[in-house]
Amino acid sequence: MDRFYFDHNASTPVSPEVLEALTPALREVYGNASSIHHPGQMAKQRLEAARGQVAQLIHAQPREIVFLSGGTEADNLALFGAVRYHPRERKHVVTTAIEHPAVLAACAQLEREGVSVTRVGVSSDGLVSPGDIRRALRPETVLVSVMHANNELGTVQPLAEIGRIAREAGVLFHSDGVQAVGKLPVDVQALGVDLYSLTGHKIYAPKGAGALYVRQGTRLGAIQFGGHHERDRRPGTENVPGAVGLGAAAQWLSDNLDAETARLRVLRDRLEAGLLQRVPSAVVNCSNAPRTPNTSNVRFEGCDGEALVIALDLRGFAVSSGAACSSGAVEPSHVLTAIGLPPQRARASLRFSLGRSNDAAQVDALIEAVASVASPHAR
Repeated sequence: MDRFYFDHNASTPVSPEVLEALTPALREVYGNASSIHHPGQMAKQRLEAARGQVAQLIHAQPREIVFLSGGTEADNLALFGAVRYHPRERKHVVTTAIEHPAVLAACAQLEREGVSVTRVGVSSDGLVSPGDIRRALRPETVLVSVMHANNELGTVQPLAEIGRIAREAGVLFHSDGVQAVGKLPVDVQALGVDLYSLTGHKIYAPKGAGALYVRQGTRLGAIQFGGHHERDRRPGTENVPGAVGLGAAAQWLSDNLDAETARLRVLRDRLEAGLLQRVPSAVVNCSNAPRTPNTSNVRFEGCDGEALVIALDLRGFAVSSGAACSSGAVEPSHVLTAIGLPPQRARASLRFSLGRSNDAAQVDALIEAVASVASPHAR
């Protein structure tokens, strides 16, 4: 049976370009990048070249890139490193109700440490109002954290406007960009962010490699302790092959992003049009909002999302009923309930996220498969 993958927001396969860069990095670059001998300096050179490739993709300076294990660690370093080390005695953080658990759980821990947290709601289109962010600010606010693109809906937040509000208030601004990098042009200067998280396994690089952009001059304390790696921000011997893979993925995106996102947008629109035509109960969630070009969240009234995922998997199609980190959760998606969907409708929603391996023929096959399991006669 042919298998087709439509869950790229959860993870992506390693691309040919990344694999080509990884192989010599694993075979030949075995030195410790902190060593002064030749093998160590070879590793250091590869590490810094990758740092430059990642910086180029998001319009940063190489010295502003900190290599980490992925998006969760990047979010945790941003929040804990900024808030715990802020000199203000009373501290307040503003975030949103639709953040990834890496941010929401970190905020919950900060609350246990005595930090006050405000979680701003979103509209029915899944968008955060900059005005609501402004109204949530207090004299003791030290950080605003708003994701760039939502992992379930694909909705893109007005970061540049929020960045201006944070800057005017003298408040640090972090964004979880894990689902935006590789799907949108990212310019950290234009967005006004001080901290920006990204990860490799969403952009065809290996799992276990990610990065945090830290604007030069931003005060950020370490949350792990050991050596002086990554400018004292992340101790431990660097994962050079992982960084090389992340750098290769970033380079491919720097060269091909516009063409690939245009291709994915056509496929996404084709998928939505086909589903709306073939399945009477289908409704595209947040269809009127700006969204990443590869992501579609569709609810099928009267259906159970988990059952649809299983039925489609049996037919060879990998899709999702929500975030991969919440797979198997009993509660409905916190993102879908935040946009006002009652639990039953939230549980009836599927996420389709397209990527480099998908083409029009696969999209058409997916439409047929969904129609066969979600139409009234199929139930």
